[in-house]
Amino acid sequence: MFSIFLDYFTGIKMQDAGSKKEKTFWFWLSVGVNLGFLGVFKYYNFFADSFADALALVGVQVNPWTLSIILPVGISFYTFHGLSYVIDIYKSRIEAEKNFVDYAVFVSFFPLLVAGPIERATHLLPQIKKQRTFDYNKAIDGMRQILWGLFKKVVIADNCAKFANEIFQNADQMSGSTLVLGAIFFTFQIYGDFSGYSDIALGTARLMGIELLRNFAFPYFSRDIAEFWRRWHISLSSWFRDYLYIPLGGSKGGTWMKVRNTFIIFLVSGFWHGANWTFLVWGGLNALYFMPLLLTNSNRTNLEIVAQGRFLPSLREFFQILTTFALTVFAWIFFRAVDLQHAIAYIGGIFSPSLLSMPSFEGMKEAFATVNLTLIFLLVEWIGREGNYGIANLSKVRSKAVRWGIYFLILLTIYFYGNHGESVEFIYFQF
Repeated sequence: MFSIFLDYFTGIKMQDAGSKKEKTFWFWLSVGVNLGFLGVFKYYNFFADSFADALALVGVQVNPWTLSIILPVGISFYTFHGLSYVIDIYKSRIEAEKNFVDYAVFVSFFPLLVAGPIERATHLLPQIKKQRTFDYNKAIDGMRQILWGLFKKVVIADNCAKFANEIFQNADQMSGSTLVLGAIFFTFQIYGDFSGYSDIALGTARLMGIELLRNFAFPYFSRDIAEFWRRWHISLSSWFRDYLYIPLGGSKGGTWMKVRNTFIIFLVSGFWHGANWTFLVWGGLNALYFMPLLLTNSNRTNLEIVAQGRFLPSLREFFQILTTFALTVFAWIFFRAVDLQHAIAYIGGIFSPSLLSMPSFEGMKEAFATVNLTLIFLLVEWIGREGNYGIANLSKVRSKAVRWGIYFLILLTIYFYGNHGESVEFIYFQF
């Protein structure tokens, strides 16, 4: 509520400011307080501990004072909503919203409050302000997307989580091949978990006549890392592009400026995810992946969906997808690891003679069913990759019996194969 009041008030003050200096004052007040909240709640302990560790390296021992506070749910998401709003007013892209309720709904609209997508005032506020009437076809499409999101979360993500957790937590006892399998399980866990949440959020909003920004566009079918980042967490990637990368100069400067700006947005993106060196390494690693594309001006080569109008990709496209997926899996190890030591030990365990052995761990037989379900899930997503989500094209199936048969099959799969034995929270709730 404080964040809402702050940005609503400073937005109006910027709009009514009599001089550039006054407008700038209110702008930096809002930005400073918003980032200050993030700094205290999310990053204070990280900086305090890192400072103490740095002093310890030169022989100075200190006991830093740290905070024992609970991170407010969704703080990274609603802070970025507010930041984009005040930046757009400051840049004269939009006018300040005078209706407090409309602005409060924009920031705290419940489907996206805790895990996005990160909305823009230019996109969401006009939809909130206009009168809406119930649209039967939009409601059906919303329910369909909710169903697919639930399948991703409960069947794919939660089952993969069970095995990913077991392997990551006992990495020192696992063979190299099993560690690779664990990394792949986490790769599908985080995709099913986060894109599943996004599907549920978008579908729920569509029930009420509101279209949220698309957040995922089948990223694991990407042919290079640049394409992957155009298709993964789209609302965050585009936010950093518009509010950080372009203001820094974007790609307009020389090679050094392009490289610098790319590393900045990837490192900031990593740090946005959490106060841990693992996230910074994950961001830096993706920046390194991006470099060859940037330096050869081929980062915008693959703009269309792969194998558009065809069922199968070409051999070249297949190997491009496989290579990009392998690089992504490797980077996710840092994202999932508890700390850098854990990540390095995990990777060291992969590159051992046991890499050539068959994967084996206590739940291997049970995991086989999850592997099969994930392969079926991939097939459905591949078939539906030209739609907005995996089963969006079911709307084009004329036979009502076939459509409803598929819906019931998905529901039965959720009921029989969903991981209902334990509660697995959404990964992005922690951010």
